[in-house]
Amino acid sequence: MLGVTALDVLPPPDRPEIAFAGRSNVGKSSLINALTGRKSLARASNEPGRTRELNFFDLGGRMRIVDLPGYGFAKAPKPVVERWTALTQDYLRGRVNLKRVLLLIDARHGIKPVDEGVMKALDMAAVIYQIVLTKADKLKPAEAEARQAETLKRVERRPAAHPFVAMTSSAKQDGIAELRAELAALALETRP
Repeated sequence: MLGVTALDVLPPPDRPEIAFAGRSNVGKSSLINALTGRKSLARASNEPGRTRELNFFDLGGRMRIVDLPGYGFAKAPKPVVERWTALTQDYLRGRVNLKRVLLLIDARHGIKPVDEGVMKALDMAAVIYQIVLTKADKLKPAEAEARQAETLKRVERRPAAHPFVAMTSSAKQDGIAELRAELAALALETRP
């Protein structure tokens, strides 16, 4: 793992990268751990705003996963939040080997106004992103289906949105194998 706090120390853009973004406590670390099959690769915390840098995880030299700082509420001083927000925005705008951003949304709550702002910024920067609904095990199956359909409807006209909304549960492993296969295929397609 490599933690980056400034753009001048980014790893070389020599392999595909998939970035994970989402509100604080949406389950980014849990999803990264579930996808990689490693229980403690990314550290999960109950305290919002624990990820304060860009965390790069090398996956066997084939691709990198990038854990971005959460947005929204964070237990951190405002200047610190502003600094990591600017770093994240600069990374997203300028990383040539960034193949997709997985934008995690808590399935129980759906897309919030702060998420809309992130989607708008990604659309304007022409960064391809895919919505991943997390914590789907907390919903009844019919509620989960309805949330997935509602989410797809809300992103279908967005220019940079990937046309499939993934539904996952890190706790129950629902949707993990499918998302892992999709990301592996994306990395193979785009290998530099």
